[in-house]
Amino acid sequence: MKKLLISALVIGSCMVLEAQYNPMASHFMYDNLRTNPGSAGSMDMVSVTGLVRQQMVEFPGNPDNFFFEAEAPFKLGETKHGVGLSLYRDGIGFNTDINASINYAFRFAINDGTLGIGINAGFLDNSLAAEWVAQEQSDAGIPTSDGADNPVLSLGAGLFYRTEEIYFGASVLNINQPEVSYSSTDAGISEANYNLSMHYYVTAGYNMQLPNPAWELKPAVLLKSDARSTDMDLNLTCVYNKKFWAGVTYRTGEAVVGMIGLELIEGLKVGYSYDVQTSALANHSQGSHEILLNYSFKLDRDKEPQKYKSIRFL
Repeated sequence: MKKLLISALVIGSCMVLEAQYNPMASHFMYDNLRTNPGSAGSMDMVSVTGLVRQQMVEFPGNPDNFFFEAEAPFKLGETKHGVGLSLYRDGIGFNTDINASINYAFRFAINDGTLGIGINAGFLDNSLAAEWVAQEQSDAGIPTSDGADNPVLSLGAGLFYRTEEIYFGASVLNINQPEVSYSSTDAGISEANYNLSMHYYVTAGYNMQLPNPAWELKPAVLLKSDARSTDMDLNLTCVYNKKFWAGVTYRTGEAVVGMIGLELIEGLKVGYSYDVQTSALANHSQGSHEILLNYSFKLDRDKEPQKYKSIRFL
């Protein structure tokens, strides 16, 4: 993973590394805004999502993530738009990334759906704490940064199409491949840096109504690549009465994920997923946990038709 490569740079005097995947979420169906700015406002609802993820429990230096996303549609005259804010914290080993992005999408109707063409701009603040747990002391040979002096600008773009039954999106992040630098005033390494790789995402989903109207199947897929390696999440979720769901995801070469969730009140959803490692790390990890909280609502609610009686007929 990217952060393991970052830790490895401490061995050399000055190294340039290419990063791999941005942090992932098992509930990727609720995480479109972070990976595709074209999805901003695509639900025609105000939506706020929080995700907490603890990966590879009991693995030393295991990743832990926090995601927050908020989006809303709006109109300017007759044109449709979407705007959103996405934040995430990604920690693993010595490394911590904090990213904040603003997303915008121009939306227009195509057939029965809406296509969003989006862009985003975000700042990534990366810090490297060079403290070895075994030694319980700092290592002067590691370039360190508290993140205060090295935020970098990252740009992205995407397309996202949605109807009542399907959605499809394609996007690229880190288009400008920003460079992250570390420096140290201690003896030894004076500087080290790496570039963020461009990340490519393709996602799709389908709402399949079963003969019994209380049941739905929702297959979904997410493909992610940095042009060097490619990974895919294949999900199938079964929904009952639009309020309860259970699903399973296969993440190629890495994990099998089980998930459950329910709608507590109108618009408020809570979900939980557990990843079972299928890679060589399975012998060193007790799986990964993820909790989802999502609240969505419409700004303009449909008004019930008003009935009036003429006083002539009272």
